[in-house]
Amino acid sequence: MLNWLIHYYAHTHHFLLVFNYLTLRCIMTAVTAFLCSIIAGPVLIKWLTKLHIGQIIRKDGPKSHLYKKGTPTMGGVLMIVSILISTLLWGNLSSPALWVTLLVMLGFSGIGFMDDLLKIGLHSSKGLKARWKYLWQSIFGLAAALVLYFYVTHSSTTDLIIPLMKHANINLGLGMILLSYFVIVGSSNAVNLTDGLDGLAILPIVLVAAGLAVFAYATSNHIYANYLSIPYIPDAKEMAIICCAIIGSGLGFLWYNSYPAEIFMGDVGSLSLGATLGVISIILRQELAFALMAGIFIIETISVILQVGSFKLTGKRIFKMAPLHHHFELKGWAEPKIIVRFWIITVILVLFGLATLKLR
Repeated sequence: MLNWLIHYYAHTHHFLLVFNYLTLRCIMTAVTAFLCSIIAGPVLIKWLTKLHIGQIIRKDGPKSHLYKKGTPTMGGVLMIVSILISTLLWGNLSSPALWVTLLVMLGFSGIGFMDDLLKIGLHSSKGLKARWKYLWQSIFGLAAALVLYFYVTHSSTTDLIIPLMKHANINLGLGMILLSYFVIVGSSNAVNLTDGLDGLAILPIVLVAAGLAVFAYATSNHIYANYLSIPYIPDAKEMAIICCAIIGSGLGFLWYNSYPAEIFMGDVGSLSLGATLGVISIILRQELAFALMAGIFIIETISVILQVGSFKLTGKRIFKMAPLHHHFELKGWAEPKIIVRFWIITVILVLFGLATLKLR
């Protein structure tokens, strides 16, 4: 909205031309999202507490989590609203990619919202049944994949970019639809599984979004794109805007979600933000680099798959408890130590992901 007004009045107020720079728009988006989160945070916490919308603790979970029972949850609403406000203010609203990304975020937040409501209403940690959750994720994920393929991308941007290899890109064709579906749904569930400790998931989300923002900036500039041998995608500018909105809103949320948390993200936040990052990586054609940067989310998911598979096949568990962060808790690691170490690993993985831009 502001972006349109700036363009409209720039011919008479030339100082407004400075807002044409993507870097300034990104900064303003991040600041706007941060202020929305940091200001609205206490209001939301007070309101959720008054309505008794509190965290439900798993009966089979670590006993150290019992004190968290009743802590306000569904805080992801704070981030979703902050991202929407800042993106609509500073983004280019004529961009199809921007709208697809925002609609995916809203669709998956709706699934998470229903899941959280059922948990609270039934006083159970189970929430929405897995088959229904996966069904709705599949519907939204497949719809987004089809729209991305037929309306957002074109033939030069259906290549799967292989990190560290300059001329080994694979043109997926229709296969991009299948890959997009798995990236969106898989990323959504992976972030959801990781969101189990105070601040554990939100900073990796912010760090991965920052990494994708760098990819988006390079991809939106034809000089950088040509130099780095990556597709030139003009709409990538708006992906940088959304990434910065995620960064700002995430840091604002972390202010209240850091240990000991005053509010939890809930599935409304984790499912939607995971799917949003997945969509952005698809539009940028950086699915594999995204997988590298989001390694913590993938490791957490693999730990669950291995745990379930091992128990079903052999009757034995590989880990004390899955996802992996609970395994370390039961081994005696303090919660802040697990959180910070997972953050450190994510920083390293994001740096590796960014290095693939040049090492080709």
